[in-house]
Amino acid sequence: MIQTINKYATTNTLVIVGIILGVAFGVFFPELALKQKVIGTAFVYFLKMLVIPLVFASIFVAILGLGSLDHLKRMGLKTIGLYLLTTALAVIAAIVAMNIFGIGEHVSGENLEYAKASTITPFSFETMILSFIPTNIFNSLTSGSMMQIIVFAIMFGVAALSLPNSQQQPLVSFFNAVSEAMLVMAEWIIKLTPIGVFSLISYVIAEQGIEVVLGLWKYLLVVIGVIVFHGIVTLPFVMRLFSKVNPYSYLSQVREAPVMAFSTASSAATLPVSMRVVEEVGGVNKKTASFVLPLGATVSMDGTAAYLSVAVLYIANLAGVELSFGDQLLLGITVVSLSVGVAALPSASLVMMVVILNQLGLPVEYMALIVAVDRILDMCRTSLNVTSDLIVTKIVDEFEKRNKKV
Repeated sequence: MIQTINKYATTNTLVIVGIILGVAFGVFFPELALKQKVIGTAFVYFLKMLVIPLVFASIFVAILGLGSLDHLKRMGLKTIGLYLLTTALAVIAAIVAMNIFGIGEHVSGENLEYAKASTITPFSFETMILSFIPTNIFNSLTSGSMMQIIVFAIMFGVAALSLPNSQQQPLVSFFNAVSEAMLVMAEWIIKLTPIGVFSLISYVIAEQGIEVVLGLWKYLLVVIGVIVFHGIVTLPFVMRLFSKVNPYSYLSQVREAPVMAFSTASSAATLPVSMRVVEEVGGVNKKTASFVLPLGATVSMDGTAAYLSVAVLYIANLAGVELSFGDQLLLGITVVSLSVGVAALPSASLVMMVVILNQLGLPVEYMALIVAVDRILDMCRTSLNVTSDLIVTKIVDEFEKRNKKV
């Protein structure tokens, strides 16, 4: 165990060095930084390569390991309940922060246009619900439709529970072996993290440019401030409330995953790392991690919810529209409600923002003013999404351990 912790501590140190050097390289050698993007992209592709077989196999094995539908229902309700709670708290923190700081001065929208918003298919709850159901599981596996894969894996696992033990065991052995093999491959890829992080960070800095960041510094500070507050205050408070674990000690142990999420800006790409880290150094049972983390990578959107809340209120200020308490309450309810369902749709964050702006009667074209720093904020909000996954996974695991003792 100590050797494992030391191994991750060494990697974390090198990752921090990679971030620092990446920022410097992006600032001082932007042309070279733009040309070497392929290194970081390859690193993310390697991680994403593992996600689909890992998610499918992990969820299937976890459900069979639970042994009954009642156990699955208890764990599932706790998981979804905690994810909704943390998302709601993130939205509240964002709305409070925007009311305190009130950033955003009125800007004319006459010459503004955000063409990408027009490419979004009109949203409906019918479309959202149907997007959960895979009409062709092989097509879902090929296209990487995570929610559809999770739904099928859960149904497949539940169906397998009704099979006699002699038929269950070959399935368990096969998918358990697949899961373990994916995690071994993840361990190989984790060793490349410092190089991948250096490449990704330097490219983002070179592409975005310091001037863009300085132009929206107030907006950036509020979004990042809310994300940091939720990550180091709200989430640890929730963990303390529902478990006896020291949240800061735990987050220190598993910090590899949020750092990876920051550099890749992808919860799915970070999933193999999250699963490896929570089991090896976080002390989380494999069955819990295998069920809660894949679900969280798809539906947990604390960072996205906080970002969207700040962004919508900022756009309202830019458009010179004053939102009442009722409007802000509607904003909060809408963000929390959509956070689970819209995750199954392509360009989830963009879909959510367009839906919310239209619902509140705000002009979509103002999105053009904030999209310049979206890549940087995407890294920050993904890191918070993954941090929330790690916290909820540990809380659910503590619940499970307590139930076994009773």
